[in-house]
Amino acid sequence: MGENILKIRGLRAGVDGKEILHGVDLSVGKGETHVLLGPNGSGKTTLMNVLMGHPRYEVYEGDAAFEGEELFALPTHERARRGLFLSFQTPEEIPGVTVENMLRTARQAATGKKVGVMAFRKELAAALEILKMDKGWAGRYLNVGFSGGEKKRTEILQLLMLKPKLALLDETDSGLDVDAARIVSNGVKAFRTPENACLIITHNANILSALSVDRAHVLLDGHIVESGGAELVEEIEANGYARFLGAEG
Repeated sequence: MGENILKIRGLRAGVDGKEILHGVDLSVGKGETHVLLGPNGSGKTTLMNVLMGHPRYEVYEGDAAFEGEELFALPTHERARRGLFLSFQTPEEIPGVTVENMLRTARQAATGKKVGVMAFRKELAAALEILKMDKGWAGRYLNVGFSGGEKKRTEILQLLMLKPKLALLDETDSGLDVDAARIVSNGVKAFRTPENACLIITHNANILSALSVDRAHVLLDGHIVESGGAELVEEIEANGYARFLGAEG
């Protein structure tokens, strides 16, 4: 396992004055895939939003280092420039902005370098092929008229094209059938390298079908109550969270 790309210590955070995370400690190393599990309302999405800098969420105590740099001192756009990426449960529709234009603009904003059109389109075509999306997709307005599954694949397309250092994937497999989840899983696999990492929230292990899981964490009532390997995902798939319900705090 590589050096830490993300290290969270004693994180207490919440929204609208309500504390939801009660002292979370978590480390993710380069080259690792981590899975965050837990029932609805346990604080998983709150953790993702706090890391990305959503303005509604407040940090009360604790810190997070991203490649050794204090994360919470950075505004959201600087976190993205450093290489942090968040996929959304319900991506927004943006009329008038094509998928290709959004990706080129985002790549240029992240790197500060001019993006050559022909080379970019060649790379985009390869990413579309991985996700079994036709080339016409690039000319569609972002998420406008997209089905739920199309929106999720477009999120992974962004992941492949923007090449962040740490991908925070919040229920990217939600609502997908088995075949679509496998395509998304292959897209995440294509993104992964020894120099980047993933932290994945899921209620359905189908998205993990093409991935090697290094660590799994169970979050209950704002606390990580257990961490383990891929076998922890398998146990929860089979038996649910009954074993952990008395472990909070």
